[in-house]
Amino acid sequence: MMTTHSSLTQSQQAAITKATQCLAPNWPLDRMIAVNPLWNNVGQPFDKVATEVSTLAGIRCHMPVSTYLEWYEQGRIQNDCLLQAASEYGVHMSAEALIMYLSKETARVQSWRNIADWADLTRSHHKMSWHDEITHQISQFCAAHYQQQRPMLQRQYRQQSLNLYQHWLQVSRLDRGLAIIMSEAKLEQEFAALPEDQEALFFEAITTLHIPQSTLAEYGQALLLDINGWGSYLAYRAFEAEKVGQQQDDVRSLLAIKLAWELVVWRYLEKRSPEDFGLLAERWKQQSHHLNELREQHSEALAIPRIWARALELSEQQALQQQLIDVNANLPDTPAMQAIFCIDVRSEVYRRALEQQSSSIETYGFAGFFGLPIEYEQAGTQVARPQLPGLLPPAIRVVESQADEEKLAQDNRSASWNRWGNAAAGTFSMVESMGWWYAFKLFKKNLKGDTSHALSPTHGSHWTLTRQGRTLDIQDQAELAKGVLDTMGLRHFSSTILLVGHGSHSCNNLQSAGLECGACGGQTGEINVRVLAQLLNNLKVREALKPMGYSIPDQTQFVAALHNTITDHITCYNEVNDPTVVDWLMQATYLAQQERAVKVDQALLNMDREERNAAYLRRAKDWSQTRPEWGLADNNAFIIAPRQYTRNLDLNGRSFLHDYDFEQDSDADILERLMTAPMLVTHWINMQYNLSTTDNFKFGSGNKVLHNAVGDHIGVFEGNGGDLRVGLAMQSLHDGQQWMHTPQRLAVYIRAPKPFIESIVAKHELLQQLIDNQWLYVFQWDEQSISRFYQGAWQQD
Repeated sequence: MMTTHSSLTQSQQAAITKATQCLAPNWPLDRMIAVNPLWNNVGQPFDKVATEVSTLAGIRCHMPVSTYLEWYEQGRIQNDCLLQAASEYGVHMSAEALIMYLSKETARVQSWRNIADWADLTRSHHKMSWHDEITHQISQFCAAHYQQQRPMLQRQYRQQSLNLYQHWLQVSRLDRGLAIIMSEAKLEQEFAALPEDQEALFFEAITTLHIPQSTLAEYGQALLLDINGWGSYLAYRAFEAEKVGQQQDDVRSLLAIKLAWELVVWRYLEKRSPEDFGLLAERWKQQSHHLNELREQHSEALAIPRIWARALELSEQQALQQQLIDVNANLPDTPAMQAIFCIDVRSEVYRRALEQQSSSIETYGFAGFFGLPIEYEQAGTQVARPQLPGLLPPAIRVVESQADEEKLAQDNRSASWNRWGNAAAGTFSMVESMGWWYAFKLFKKNLKGDTSHALSPTHGSHWTLTRQGRTLDIQDQAELAKGVLDTMGLRHFSSTILLVGHGSHSCNNLQSAGLECGACGGQTGEINVRVLAQLLNNLKVREALKPMGYSIPDQTQFVAALHNTITDHITCYNEVNDPTVVDWLMQATYLAQQERAVKVDQALLNMDREERNAAYLRRAKDWSQTRPEWGLADNNAFIIAPRQYTRNLDLNGRSFLHDYDFEQDSDADILERLMTAPMLVTHWINMQYNLSTTDNFKFGSGNKVLHNAVGDHIGVFEGNGGDLRVGLAMQSLHDGQQWMHTPQRLAVYIRAPKPFIESIVAKHELLQQLIDNQWLYVFQWDEQSISRFYQGAWQQD
């Protein structure tokens, strides 16, 4: 009689559920946005989580000691900050003794091993690695299961009501190749003996493997972290389902699959290799009962890297805070032009270059989706994509009024090509079968420069806004515009106001969406700025805004524009009436290109203006370019304050900048929006870059040159197998000689009264977790001092 899931105790059920909640969502390629890979663990202190993932999966949340020493010798880490960091961790020494203590490279401590790992270590003869083949088999199965270009198979499995575990079991029982590859005769018999029901599988595995209740949750986490790529993709599917009130539990099924493999290995060795099995069983038992000792070893091994990491953060914060305290705030002249940019760190360089053109230019920082909770539907299609942060569900649908039939046909041809070429097993065969024709296509791309975006609007689009199928009337549109203007902080209006989104436009780059606007769901900000410009240029909307406190002059023109972050060109989608504005933008592009040349390519520094501009354009069109731009690398701070307090500072393209005037926010409502939305997005970006750098194997995606697309935008393999890769490629973080990102937790500087910050944090448990568990730092900044808010109290910094 088959055992059912009713045999599981409540404690066992809770442990399994806890294990399935350890993974953060990872968005697919066409919506690739930054995410903190440890997001579901922010309820615990960062140091504790770093120790836990090191213990269970060997994951690094800090750089090697040798790297910190190198940065110390370069003067990037200050002695007083080292002493303070050591003191925070209870280490009290002289500076000289401390340096000697911290110079010791900590020996790597062995992490938790799953049964498949122990099986590899205890084998008396060399064969295919159990661990590697299990990862490959599960990964290839998931790729086939989720490929959208196989609708017939998908329908077949849905009709049979098979969940992920049951489908895997069906496929595995039919796969006679596993026994051949593993050189393990009759391996298929162990799959035949597995339970049909995944809950029964959990009970059988827990019983057979003698898994103690005290380590069940940790063992489940270790199994899922071992296939973190697919686990994170399934967590994304569950996250998206939850946003629309549905439930999706494929992560639990994936855990069942991993546990089933552990059971297969255990039983197979028990029957066919008793000597190896005896050693495995003994080591497994010892490990299961000594998890706390293992955890303590990892905590001790991390003692030195923790101090270095904290000292680096203190040194960087100290340098930035000195700039903020010394600033001379100057109110700008009556603005001749205003430009609102995304808070993205890449905008800081361009804003500074633009402001140098005239004291009458005023720039603002605002979240890149421009406060519009929209999804975009291209005319002539029924495909809609979100244009807002991944944390939020869209509330409004934006539809073009007229379709461009030629463009739709081109998009359909491109989509068909991509579905063939991006299949998990199709990438290599596509190039082989197309041969020289495909090579010619790549060469043509290099000459022409295909920087178009799928689902991009036509140039003269008019936008219809609907909510739950109802078209927004003028009053609805005015209220939407008011909410944007309130948060934006725009109280006076120049004759020309640029609304500047951003996009990247690189070629042959599977991770190109990661260079787009994260606040727009991994898309460019083009749709958002064009819709907002239409709203604010509408005379009827302006009239409806007057009773709401906004009187926009008739001569004011809102111009939708897009900042290309590779070339630093600005594209305007409305004709600009003032030719001086065009000249300012051209000059700002030149200055921004000149500044970025230092990090992009030293050869650009020796070119004249026209040559450098042409070189940047070639870079955007070059299909062989693995480092088209540095994206948000080296981000370290989020500043919430009026621009006048940072206008004269060179922040080196490392700070997110959001305008905010607390004097116009008496109830702290706007600040609350900023701390519960943009601050979370910047934290996600910061942690994605940090953890992709500290552990590129688990939280990064390796070598971009080896990337192959999986399914219809699901993700990438490095090569043609292994786990699905998440996070950033090494080429987005390292230039071949040095790291271009410095991992440090985000420092948030808020120019507002302390009671504002206190009251907001008190209302939101998530903010308390992020601040008190040190996933980020929050500072209050005024004319005299900067104070850190931590665990409900203020600390003078």
